[in-house]
Amino acid sequence: MLAVVQRMPQAKIIHIVTNTTTLSKNEQGLALAPSSQDDGWLTSKEIINLNLKAELVVMSACDTALGKITGDSVIGLSHSFFTARVPTVMGALWEISDDPTTFLMTEFYQNFSENPDKAAALRHAMLTTMKKYPNPRDWAAFTLIGESE
Repeated sequence: MLAVVQRMPQAKIIHIVTNTTTLSKNEQGLALAPSSQDDGWLTSKEIINLNLKAELVVMSACDTALGKITGDSVIGLSHSFFTARVPTVMGALWEISDDPTTFLMTEFYQNFSENPDKAAALRHAMLTTMKKYPNPRDWAAFTLIGESE
């Protein structure tokens, strides 16, 4: 985990493909490889303390756009990345399958490289993925939170 966390502050785009879990009532975590210095869990509290310069974080894993609903917002991993100064976060609203997600992400990045509008790139990727995988469960899970451009 330490190697990943050390590189995150320099990244323009952070793409995380891993499992998530609820570690406690108010704490979510991303599973990374443990080392002798850490347990491998990148927690929402640890994310908040990162000084990130990324324009986009993509969490390509199940349930990563979910969180605890409060009076102010939804407190979860996306909120933690916003607090760490990332303007846009993409995550999934439910469990996702590997093949359709890989296809959708490939389409997203191809579109995003041609057009800096993240929302338009995600929409186009969803429409393309829908043709190959018509079940909405396979293409509609991802949501973009924050700035679209």
